[in-house]
Amino acid sequence: MGKKKKKEVCAPLALWLITFSDLMTLLLTFFVLLLTMASMDNAILTTVTLTTADLGLLDKRGSGRISVKERMVIDLMEKPWEVLDKKDRIKDLLFPDDVLPEEIDKSDLDKNLDVLAKPDGVALVFTDGILFSPGTSELSGKGQFLISRLVPMMTHTVAPINVAGYTDTSDNTETPLQLSGDRALAVLAYLVDLGVPNKRFSLSAYGGNFPVVNERGFPVESPKNRRVEILLKTARPIGGYQ
Repeated sequence: MGKKKKKEVCAPLALWLITFSDLMTLLLTFFVLLLTMASMDNAILTTVTLTTADLGLLDKRGSGRISVKERMVIDLMEKPWEVLDKKDRIKDLLFPDDVLPEEIDKSDLDKNLDVLAKPDGVALVFTDGILFSPGTSELSGKGQFLISRLVPMMTHTVAPINVAGYTDTSDNTETPLQLSGDRALAVLAYLVDLGVPNKRFSLSAYGGNFPVVNERGFPVESPKNRRVEILLKTARPIGGYQ
């Protein structure tokens, strides 16, 4: 009988190579799986971001044409219930120190600008002295600058805007009602000239009614009574704005 041939045993090096190749195959499979999952998560994240943006008040979110500060202002304006705690933050974002011209002092601006929470949104309240020359309804240079700073925030929202004028009896050139209306109209017209759609606006004139400062129920002459309120109606009704 012939001798049986002994089975050839793989050299230790060959066994090591087989194990190594199996390991590399597993690692390659793992990395491909990770890449696939990462791509899927990114697509889902993009979809969620676009969907949530469409639900808000911004019709240009994601366009890349709005700064971080402007987006922060918009986010704050959309939450009227937080205004009492964030009014100084809104002022600083709208009118940072590095953009204020020399003729506008920050402390003077703080005294002549208020941010109020209203049932239907957030109101920016300017006294007449910081927007107009005394006794006139023409925006001053300071007034034009301050109003122009509101345009980016307004053009990136779709909420209705009401501009309301108030005054007192201290001016003798016009009746209080007429002067309050002319001032509100001057602010509205300037915003429209800067690109805010006209259809977004409504106009109100209250003359000496609804004074902020009064004595025993009667209005008194005060800069806080001579004011223009710009109300961004971000507290949307159910169903949203059309």
